[in-house]
Amino acid sequence: MTPRPTGRTVACTRAQAAVRLQHAEKFLEVATLVESEVATDPAMASVAASLAVLAGIAASDAACGATLGVRSRGQDHRQAADLLAQVAGSDDAVKGVRRLLDLKDTANYGVIHVGSQDLRVALRAARAVLDCARAAMR
Repeated sequence: MTPRPTGRTVACTRAQAAVRLQHAEKFLEVATLVESEVATDPAMASVAASLAVLAGIAASDAACGATLGVRSRGQDHRQAADLLAQVAGSDDAVKGVRRLLDLKDTANYGVIHVGSQDLRVALRAARAVLDCARAAMR
């Protein structure tokens, strides 16, 4: 028996999951472009990390939609990680989403710039969630 999703969810078709995957890929693509500007403008690290967070959330939606038929819509993004844990082979992706969510407040609302190490972690985490979403869409 498939575990019942926890938290607020909405239905998500494969076509909708494909759109979320496209969003995730573009968020990560732009994050990578922005990362190249960090050396000349340290504020860009926070922008790139914010985009990596968005990429991870969108990729999580895609993976869940493609395999479970639902995506998380709760106020607490951590519920998305719990839902993603129900997707087969998602262990690295779940860790990635949790890392990204740990960085979300600092990247989006913080009063200090995200450091280069945290940015590297965020980009790596976003890639892990994207890999899971791509596999789920196959």
